[in-house]
Amino acid sequence: MASLSRLIREPLLHFLLLGAGFFGLFYQVADPAEGESPDRIVVARADTDRLVAQWQRQWRRAPTAEELDGLIESFIREEILYREALALGLDKDDVIIRRRLGQKLEFLFKDLAEQFEPKDEELERYLQENAQRYAAPGRFSFDHIYFNRDNRGAGADKDARETLARLNVQNGSIDSMNLGDRFLYQRQFEKQSPAQISRIFGRQFADQLPGLEKGEWRGPIESGYGVHLVYVRERIPPGRPSLGDVRDKVRWDVIAERRRELDTAFYRELRQRYDVLLEQEDGQLYKIIVAADR
Repeated sequence: MASLSRLIREPLLHFLLLGAGFFGLFYQVADPAEGESPDRIVVARADTDRLVAQWQRQWRRAPTAEELDGLIESFIREEILYREALALGLDKDDVIIRRRLGQKLEFLFKDLAEQFEPKDEELERYLQENAQRYAAPGRFSFDHIYFNRDNRGAGADKDARETLARLNVQNGSIDSMNLGDRFLYQRQFEKQSPAQISRIFGRQFADQLPGLEKGEWRGPIESGYGVHLVYVRERIPPGRPSLGDVRDKVRWDVIAERRRELDTAFYRELRQRYDVLLEQEDGQLYKIIVAADR
């Protein structure tokens, strides 16, 4: 009984039930009612309201009576041309039309995923199951001394090593702000992620920071600008965010997963309606059997 209760509360079950209703509606409206003339066009009130709403969104005002007549006549013209094109079979064997109609049907069904707002319990469960995806990256606060290879040439590495020896011997009595060359950015960085550091110094530089001892000058370290001595002041390990920190991202990921589940279930339901035969080179037809999980 407990499993039945949990199944009833499962959002995907709600989607599939709603999808079943969608299928029923689709097959009711897909073909004209028996006895209805194919040459009869009904401009329903809903059509008129839609035309007026589209006009108002574009022009920020309601259409005049004359403009509304023109909108309705354009709608009728489009409907007539559409029906005549279908009657001539112009929709057949057209890859673009086939693809567009298929995409439109998928969009209609996938929109069902957004009709059910995920609850906090579902978001929290999804976050726990995919914690690594949302983990905050480690961060570094550090100082650096820059040695410009364009100005110093091959001596940049030698100058950096000599400066490092002086810093270690004098144990912090030297003002590092007066050492090295002028840098394009600042000399001190606070709580920077590896991605932020890579954007400034390059990936090679950022990859070496996790291996540096905290509270000591280390180097030389290469960057896209030259060589550096680096002093790591603070190392913040990767953190596990709370739902409040990443709610929007988790919510959209849950909805995206629902869409994928619906897409799979939707196509599986459609696929079961068809017998698909593949013609071989010898002219024989063989039925294509699709696995249950596809």
